[in-house]
Amino acid sequence: MAVFKRKAPLGDRLAALGEAADIARPYLPQDELARLERVATAGAERRSLSAEHTVVGFFGATGSGKTSLFNAVVGEDLGKAAARRPTTSSPLAAIWQPEGSEQLLDWLGVEDRRPRQGEFAPGAGPLILLDLPDFDSVELSNREIATRLAGQVDILVWVSDPEKYADSVIHDEFIRPHAAHSAVTLAVLNKSDLLRGADIDVVARSFEQLLVRDGLRGVQVIPTSTLTGAGVDDLRAAITKVARAHTAQSARIEADIRAVTGEYVGLGRAGGVDKQAKREMDAALSQAAGADRIAETTAAAYRKRLHERTGWLLTSWVTKFRPDPLKRLGLREAPDEIGVHRTSMPELDAPSKAVANRGVRGYAAAAAEGLPHAWAAAVEDRAEEISRAVPAELDRAVARTKLPAEPSRGWSALTVLQWLALLAALVGVLWYLAAAFVPGALAPIFGGDLVPEVEGWPVPTLLIMAGLLTGLLVGLTTTVFGGVIGAGVKRRTRAAIQREVAAASESAVVDPLAQIRGDYDRFADHVAIAAG
Repeated sequence: MAVFKRKAPLGDRLAALGEAADIARPYLPQDELARLERVATAGAERRSLSAEHTVVGFFGATGSGKTSLFNAVVGEDLGKAAARRPTTSSPLAAIWQPEGSEQLLDWLGVEDRRPRQGEFAPGAGPLILLDLPDFDSVELSNREIATRLAGQVDILVWVSDPEKYADSVIHDEFIRPHAAHSAVTLAVLNKSDLLRGADIDVVARSFEQLLVRDGLRGVQVIPTSTLTGAGVDDLRAAITKVARAHTAQSARIEADIRAVTGEYVGLGRAGGVDKQAKREMDAALSQAAGADRIAETTAAAYRKRLHERTGWLLTSWVTKFRPDPLKRLGLREAPDEIGVHRTSMPELDAPSKAVANRGVRGYAAAAAEGLPHAWAAAVEDRAEEISRAVPAELDRAVARTKLPAEPSRGWSALTVLQWLALLAALVGVLWYLAAAFVPGALAPIFGGDLVPEVEGWPVPTLLIMAGLLTGLLVGLTTTVFGGVIGAGVKRRTRAAIQREVAAASESAVVDPLAQIRGDYDRFADHVAIAAG
């Protein structure tokens, strides 16, 4: 069964849009961020002011007859009513039912206010018509006023004429940015008296087609003429129809929200990063950290120490004069539990750094997948910073790894056996020496037979042979076992380093990039609420 979710209230949607802007602050370009903030702020401010009044703005290019049309709709030439407004360089407001409109007009920045008697039209309710400066004025301040109020009024009335209705500047800079506002847009082809009767509909349809190209749907062009009065009542009726519905304010705000969220709504959440990308990065970082070399070195150290402990005592002592493989690399066997130690290994060489950077960049590419350009660029920038810190992170990861280079205590039994074997051989040698040089010392023990035999073998010879052969056999046996166990040490060491590298990459690479993806997902969620 399909589940239909209702739109959040407009206030909640504006709040969500504001929160989306806050989340996007580190990522979006300033102009895009300003658009989100402007709509969220302006919408909230407009809703806090008079909800009874509908604000209609008349916008037009120089020479379009906008002010004359405004006066015709109002029913009086307000420019003649006061000498303080000789030109349309500042907004002028005609106000029907002005009670409660003061704060709204203050917010709009309109000082010239002309209250009107009665109603604009039956059922139209409180209404404010604004005559605004020409939006193509050479005066920058006039253009700024027109641009600002185009983002604040409830209903937009675009006034053009047969000469300028197709002007690309008007469409590109003013009408097209409000393409989402069809529901609160009226279009007027003024000065229709300049056209022959048959041409009026042709030019009006041409204007409509341009509006459709701009993105406005369902906006009918109203031909008017202040000279003949044609179309003025039609324009009044169109304004009345929109004002009577009392939805212009909300429709305008919703249109603003759609306009600024449209490019983000279809993108959706980014979700998680492919786990394979993490495995590939960890493999590259382990390679850069020298996991194979360290594992081989640890295995070599294990074999050396096992030989020193259990090897044939007549030769194993020589091994002690060779440097320990781990110490030669500056590695400690015990792990650095608190993360303050460093190894004495040389800094990563250029090829190793290249491998590490490739691993981080590969993961960053996967982390940037599905993100809009601004967030993807943030991932790439953060990955560049991370890459510079990766060598130190890998060194710490190695320092945290417990290296199993020390043979277990169980081998001590063979050490004892080696000493007993050597002692037996020494006893045999000393026996022969005593029999040869101090026979009197052995006479009380063995009588006349100083060198007794067993099955024809002199006992001292048996002791010497047993001691030497036992020591040699034990040494050979532990050498073989040391090779087999050393291979296991190598595997365990490599796995241990890989685990530490994976943990380091999680905190140093994955978490920072996941934060960016998480920010985008939060942004997308808030945009989805705002867009309804």
